[in-house]
Amino acid sequence: MQLPQFLKPKNELEAGGRQSVPVHRDENEMTKQCPNCRRAIPLSLLWSQANTCPCGYHFRMNARQRINFLTDEGSFLEFDRELVGTDPLDFPGYGEKLETTRNSSGEIEAVLCGTARIQGQPCCLFVMDPYFMMGSMGWAVGEKITRLFEYAIRERLPVVGCTVSGGARMQEGLVSLMQMAKTSAAVQRHSEAGLFYLVVLTDPTTGGVMASFAMDGDVILAEPGATIGFAGARVIEQTVRKKLPQGFQKAEFLLEHGFVDAVVPRKEQRETISMLLKFHEGGDAL
Repeated sequence: MQLPQFLKPKNELEAGGRQSVPVHRDENEMTKQCPNCRRAIPLSLLWSQANTCPCGYHFRMNARQRINFLTDEGSFLEFDRELVGTDPLDFPGYGEKLETTRNSSGEIEAVLCGTARIQGQPCCLFVMDPYFMMGSMGWAVGEKITRLFEYAIRERLPVVGCTVSGGARMQEGLVSLMQMAKTSAAVQRHSEAGLFYLVVLTDPTTGGVMASFAMDGDVILAEPGATIGFAGARVIEQTVRKKLPQGFQKAEFLLEHGFVDAVVPRKEQRETISMLLKFHEGGDAL
């Protein structure tokens, strides 16, 4: 009797459900193929359009690229740079994976926090990095975001957050899951102080991050085409035993059903965020 073959399932969590996009070099300059329109787009053109294809497809940005894109030049002051994740459960291979990710991404954790100005408007800012374990939330990520909100309360500043995440970091178990409650409590204290919190959801924002501080904003914006949800579509379909609508976890579907306030193309985000901060100048949410 032939035994069945048990194949290791493809893990798309850290890939965010998208295939990596290869970079090619032609005779003149480097290009990247757009997964949407399939054209080879020169990198110079992409970056002149905020890493967005002319067809509207939004390529991912790392955290520092997004900070440079959104904030006034030289205005970002990073907090808690020394705060890095450890291996609290001695999870097999986790320490090595952290080290490898730090070397490949150039960052030491999955979120950057600090203060900045956006078209002259002061704010506290956190930006998650898709290239650090897909922005997954361990204890250090939760602690850094919590400290940022506490600083914002003391200084009466609004908070702007750019999220991207595969969810809570499984290698830290309950230590990572408790960050959902901790960060949400910090957001609540910030709100009770009458201060403004704006979120920009980017692709993908899922799992425990989506179920906590990512959806707690006074105003919630999203990038076009961003995947936003808690569990994966296949898991939900297997649980409810129903076929789900096409694209039900995309930003546009969530806008239609009232889960986000606006879908804002990347090229318009800086001006939109600045306008909203100006409406709430001084940090006030009301």
